[in-house]
Amino acid sequence: MSAKSVGVGIIGLGFMGRTHLASYARVPGAEVRALFDPSQRAASTGNLLTTADDAEKLLASLPRETTLAHFLARSDIELVSICTPTDTHIELVRACVAAGKHVLVEKPTSLDAAAIDALDREARAVGVLVMPAHCMRFWPAWAWMAESIRTRRFGSVRRASFRRLGAAPSWSQDFYLNFARSGGAVVDLHIHDADFVRFAFGEPTTVRATGSRRHVVAHYEFAGGTQVLAEGGWMEDPNFAFTMTATVECEHAVIDFRLGREPELIVVEDGAQRVIRAGVDYPDGNGYDGEIQAMVTAIQTGGDAPVTLADAAATQRLLDREIAAMVA
Repeated sequence: MSAKSVGVGIIGLGFMGRTHLASYARVPGAEVRALFDPSQRAASTGNLLTTADDAEKLLASLPRETTLAHFLARSDIELVSICTPTDTHIELVRACVAAGKHVLVEKPTSLDAAAIDALDREARAVGVLVMPAHCMRFWPAWAWMAESIRTRRFGSVRRASFRRLGAAPSWSQDFYLNFARSGGAVVDLHIHDADFVRFAFGEPTTVRATGSRRHVVAHYEFAGGTQVLAEGGWMEDPNFAFTMTATVECEHAVIDFRLGREPELIVVEDGAQRVIRAGVDYPDGNGYDGEIQAMVTAIQTGGDAPVTLADAAATQRLLDREIAAMVA
């Protein structure tokens, strides 16, 4: 017998809300049953191509609730995706938790690590799952890289570098360019690499950073001497193409990822280049589908959230260390 479908509701119908809607349509075991958009505004663009346009045909057919109370009162919703601005997350998650709903909340969960800790305690007391949407942990090529790092597939890592750059958002600038609300690029964009570094390498012993809220270069050092660099930021030119790269130098090979290259993931070993193939060496798909499938499966099986609020708080504290280093 197949597992019972999980009823889903989505709060926020901008770019990420549409991205979640398209992913739920592709994920077995999930059924979107209602929508709620507090702002009635919609963003139509983003950094990564996500097939969010697939969601447009679903928007007209799904019921939209006019108030949060009506939305949360629906007994057919078990899981809520929250895809609203960062400074609305804590109160929306708290309302969902109080209503007994599981939650997938877009990153960053909050700019305040202590608030995330408090939310974690509330969710555990009620017995619901709250998962921060740190999608790079589930991006198939990056999940392959993380496993290779942790298992020392090519020996110990000597050094690694990550680069994530894009044009400053041209949408929702009242949010993104207000750093008190968004945290700036150092939180909203660079968070992907900071979280992935923690996921793959663990907690760094030393953190140094230079730059600003718009563009940061962070240096992490780990026990044993491994050095990791991560650069992230918004470029001034609005025509700058989004760039996402990763290079991991191990004892016996170099792992190299370039978004948009064909192939995107290669390993250079013993003087030869080996292609790591999507659909063969790692699954096809994207990190949004992967995180949603993992959350749906956790609900169906009674398991734990694949990413926890404690993870989100720890990543925010790492970013806080970087921000403190920049202004010191």
